[in-house]
Amino acid sequence: METQLQSIFEEVVKTEVIEEAFPGMFMDTPEDERTKLISCLGAFRQFWSNLSQESHEQCVQWIVRFIHNQHSPKRISFLYDCLAMAVETGLLPPKLVCESLLNSDNLEWERTQLWSLTFKLVRKIIGGIDYKGVRDLLKVILEKILTVPNTVSSAVVQQLLAAREVVAYILERNACLLPAYFAVTEIRKLYPEGKLPHWLLGSLLSDFVDSFRPTARINSICGRCSLLPVVNNSGAICNSWKLDPTTLRFPLRGLLPYDKFASFPHMVLSLHQKLAGRGLIKGRDHLMWVLLQFISGSIQKNALADFLPVMKLFDLLYPEKECIPVPDINKPQSTHAFAMTCIWIHLNRKAHSDNSKLQIPIPHSLKLHHEFLQQSLRNKSLQMNDYKIALLCNAYSTNSECFTLPMGVLVETIYGNGNMRIPLPGTNCMASGSITPLPMNLLDSLTVHAKMSLIHSIATRVIKLAHAKSSLALAPALVETYSRLLVYMEIESLGIKGFISQLLPTVFKSHAWGILHTLLEMFSYRMHHIQPHYRVQLLSNLHSLAAVPQTNQNQLHLCVESTALRLITALGSSEVQPQFTRFLNEPKTVLSAESEELNRALILTLARATHVTDFFTGSDSIQGTWCKDILQTIMSFTPHNWASHTLSCFPAPLQAFFKQNNVPQESRFNLKKNVEEEYRKWKSMTIENDIITHFSMQGSPPLFLCLLWKMLLETDHINQIGYRVLERIGARALVAHVRTFADFLVYEFSTSAGGQQLNKCIEILNDMVWKYNIVTLDRLILCLAMRSHEGNEAQVCYFIIQLLLLKPNDFRNRVSDFVKENSPEHWLQNDWHTKHMTYHKKYPEKLYFEGLAEQVNPPVQIQPQYLPIYFGNVCLRFLPVFDIVIHRFLELFPVSKSLETLLDHLGGLYKFHDRPVTYLYNTLHYYEGHLRDRTNLKRKLVHAIIGSLKDNRPLGWCLSDIYLKCAMNAQEDNPWIPDDIYYCKLIARLFSPMAGKSPFPNCDWRFNEFPNPAAHALHVTCVELMALAVPGKDVGNALLNVVLKSQPLVPRDNITAWMNAIGLIITALPEPYWIVLHERIVSVVNSPSLTSETEWVGYPFQLFDFTACHQSYSEMCCSYTLALAHAVWHHSSIGQLSLIPKFLTEVLIPIVKTEFQLLYVYHLVGPFLQRFNQERTRCMLEIGVAFYEMLLEVDQCNTHLNYMDPICDFLYHVKYMFTGDSVKDQVEKIICNFRPALKLRLRFMHITKMESASVSQQPISNVSPAPQPNQVPVNVALPVSQ
Repeated sequence: METQLQSIFEEVVKTEVIEEAFPGMFMDTPEDERTKLISCLGAFRQFWSNLSQESHEQCVQWIVRFIHNQHSPKRISFLYDCLAMAVETGLLPPKLVCESLLNSDNLEWERTQLWSLTFKLVRKIIGGIDYKGVRDLLKVILEKILTVPNTVSSAVVQQLLAAREVVAYILERNACLLPAYFAVTEIRKLYPEGKLPHWLLGSLLSDFVDSFRPTARINSICGRCSLLPVVNNSGAICNSWKLDPTTLRFPLRGLLPYDKFASFPHMVLSLHQKLAGRGLIKGRDHLMWVLLQFISGSIQKNALADFLPVMKLFDLLYPEKECIPVPDINKPQSTHAFAMTCIWIHLNRKAHSDNSKLQIPIPHSLKLHHEFLQQSLRNKSLQMNDYKIALLCNAYSTNSECFTLPMGVLVETIYGNGNMRIPLPGTNCMASGSITPLPMNLLDSLTVHAKMSLIHSIATRVIKLAHAKSSLALAPALVETYSRLLVYMEIESLGIKGFISQLLPTVFKSHAWGILHTLLEMFSYRMHHIQPHYRVQLLSNLHSLAAVPQTNQNQLHLCVESTALRLITALGSSEVQPQFTRFLNEPKTVLSAESEELNRALILTLARATHVTDFFTGSDSIQGTWCKDILQTIMSFTPHNWASHTLSCFPAPLQAFFKQNNVPQESRFNLKKNVEEEYRKWKSMTIENDIITHFSMQGSPPLFLCLLWKMLLETDHINQIGYRVLERIGARALVAHVRTFADFLVYEFSTSAGGQQLNKCIEILNDMVWKYNIVTLDRLILCLAMRSHEGNEAQVCYFIIQLLLLKPNDFRNRVSDFVKENSPEHWLQNDWHTKHMTYHKKYPEKLYFEGLAEQVNPPVQIQPQYLPIYFGNVCLRFLPVFDIVIHRFLELFPVSKSLETLLDHLGGLYKFHDRPVTYLYNTLHYYEGHLRDRTNLKRKLVHAIIGSLKDNRPLGWCLSDIYLKCAMNAQEDNPWIPDDIYYCKLIARLFSPMAGKSPFPNCDWRFNEFPNPAAHALHVTCVELMALAVPGKDVGNALLNVVLKSQPLVPRDNITAWMNAIGLIITALPEPYWIVLHERIVSVVNSPSLTSETEWVGYPFQLFDFTACHQSYSEMCCSYTLALAHAVWHHSSIGQLSLIPKFLTEVLIPIVKTEFQLLYVYHLVGPFLQRFNQERTRCMLEIGVAFYEMLLEVDQCNTHLNYMDPICDFLYHVKYMFTGDSVKDQVEKIICNFRPALKLRLRFMHITKMESASVSQQPISNVSPAPQPNQVPVNVALPVSQ
């Protein structure tokens, strides 16, 4: 091949040599030149036609090398002309020629002729290359230009500019050689933010990148730096806060450098540098207390040198020449005052253990502190009446010889003397004698390291006792202290993580059922702010536990199911989906195989969670969602139906599921018939063993409680065999009997003649609970509340619940006394156990049918072995059941008055609810439609739950003063309508804690329902807004008006932070509250500033730049609404955002007619495409098509378009970042109807070979653009400015 090429091109070269030897004697005319070109190409054409496709590239590369090895300028110029003609006549492909020329090693800037001719030829033929090829060439050209040095002779600049001209042509918008979006991608890769372009390109590239700032703005959220989340927002599933894991930045943000990792010595030296010379010593003890936490826990595993900078800080902050006096050790602050001395002791200990030559003498100012600690250590009889023990623990926690004494005193105080025993509730249950737990202020005075040692000692002791199967229960002081230690997040690894992952499994394997019962009680009544994955892990463990034969014991079974119920109902709405998607491959592990009540509770929780988070908004089926397998597994384990009034509150997809999976129910007639038949058998059978076997046998109809009912109704008596049968049935199987009994009761009461017979029924039912102890109240009420009766039977069911709770005094007295005598603030108490025992002596729990055993003839003498009860009682067990009862009553309108009566008598129990505000928030949110017109009931509900805490919370802790004054006392026919000032003050309550200033009374947030002031403010504000006797639409509009209207209470400086607060609140409310934003957007889109050409004569991207407009006092309604919409949508769940496609297609497309309107809508939606793409692809595709449909309307309504380039850039961004070819068919049909100039710019979205020639304005008309590629650029970094 090379020989043939040599002969073809050397023939031309020879001619040139003769001409060069006799200059001036030979003059070629243009016709002669053309003749030579045609002759040369003719020979080459024949050669090329016989060449295989595989050799084409090699051939062209040889030609380029041949040209570049020539020395004659004229000869080189002629050969470049040959190449140009070869491409123009279609002989050589332009892409191959360009690539070969640009990739040649001989193409160097010093060879100015070659450089100039190469880029002139590329400029001439590049129009025939497909846009992917142009993109690749642009990258090569930009890299080639980088080889030109910063300083060159001015004589060569003109030739070098040929490269710039090529780049300028490629970037020319009207040439449309490639999507400008591709070009800016390559430029940003080579020149990221902050790197200046090469001098040869200069403003050409910077201006081109700047032309994409409108596109970047369209994709940017207004005022994003002011948008902040609330930690522990129970109703929010929002992925807006997810960072790019590789860059730790929000998507599409500027390329910001990430902070360096800060080591401990670096941090201390930095503190020293900032404090030097400032004389700030007031908070020095607190600073050293903080440093002590880290030092004491990490000094043993790190080098001494890492901690020595603390001494430099000491020299700065402790300038005293005299000894610092010993503080009052009766005060907890004394531990802070001793912190520096403790640090020195740890450093000194480390130096000794490492045999370090670096000895640090005790600073003179700390000598008195050190001597006090040394003297205290010599005292072997330490007392608990001051903070001396805490000081010694903190100082010597890394010195085992010295640490043993003070830590030993602490643990012995709570373990109790083995010789002293105290009774616990029930029979045969004794515990070690210590009852006073370590107080919180003492625990707070221990360093993290000391607390870790303490909790490790406790856990080790519990495991040791579990292995030993000790009959002596744990000391109440130990259990309470352990519970208090578990609240410290800083010791999570040894705390709650060890509790769930190590302690519970070990206790279970040891069959230490008493300790297991204790741990479950702790979890139910004492633990706070446990992360959801631990709670769901425990729930899974409980379901496994329920299947073990040994747990088929009345008390333990009741405890397991009660704990599981608490765990299920306490799941936050935002926790359900993330936690249960972890079990998609094995949903059985988080579901009960036999408890219909627990599975129903889970479905109710799932319905509430998906409603509050708007998960199903815009959907009509559960197909393809995370909850489908969970629901199907539940229905296979425990098939059941839901009453229509309950089902109507479910989100639509869940309603559809249960309608499709309807389960046939046993009729009232059949149940009654079966009970009568079994009762006949009971009366006719005579052999005791046969009776017991028949009625307790596995698989027999679960009707025995119905039979006991009939016995009492007919004979007022149950014989001893009845007790034996109950005992044989077992706790687990008895639940099915309670369930059937609940249905049977409804039918019995429905057919009761009333009067005397009804009173008899009520009396027997209460006797079964309180006199015979056949079934506990909480279990019976739960079963009744979870049945699926309709109409009149449902009302009868709720009537029975009301009678059980209120008719006799048994339960009301228990509630009244418990509420009156106890405080929910257990962490402040040291006498809980005493009050607990007093209550149980007055109202003993009887869980083993003791009442029945005493009443049968002859009586059965039993002394059941009770498991230890440290915290629980029927009132506290009833609370999660009461939550469910209230919801059932809310669903059925005719029983509203009964609900008010229940709240009047039992509402005080909510004083002990661990999440009263969250429960109220969930209830008002989930039942917003049911409560919309029942303002009295809403007010009663709020008053009962919040009012229950009036004696334990200071004024202003929850509801605002103006609400308490005006709304609580309003009449139904004259409701209170708040003004704008009210709403401003309410938003300020959330803005303040977000800005670091809590408006609420101080409290211990570790034990508060919410772990921080912002989460508390958000929930109480939402509760108050939903409790107003004002329609949701009006409340929503009032919230928007806080920033959209001029309000004297809203400062200009913090306007975006106020918008953030509004976004948080309004998205945490039901749909009627936040959907009003759509109406505001429509109003703005129809406003003159967007519809009239004369209203705003400036650049639209300035009009939509809220920050710049606000700072220059030139903001308009449209920019305010844009920023507020971004704040709201940024906090929205994907369910809430999923209404945007419908809003675009049904509402906005018909009214968008101008470019300003179009760009405004793009600005509104653009920043959220990333979330749609990740979370709801269907919505992303619908939005992608809607953008084109909207553009078509604008194109047809306007004679001239001024902003085609930013519009097209944005559409290319949407295609290459999100939709790809998924909407290609729909988009192509729309693009066909655009005007030619717009169609030209969007030709790479929609391109066919037939259209190529007519649309293209390139000089090469017989080379078609390449078909649409499947590959798209990724990770485009737009020049985002916010």
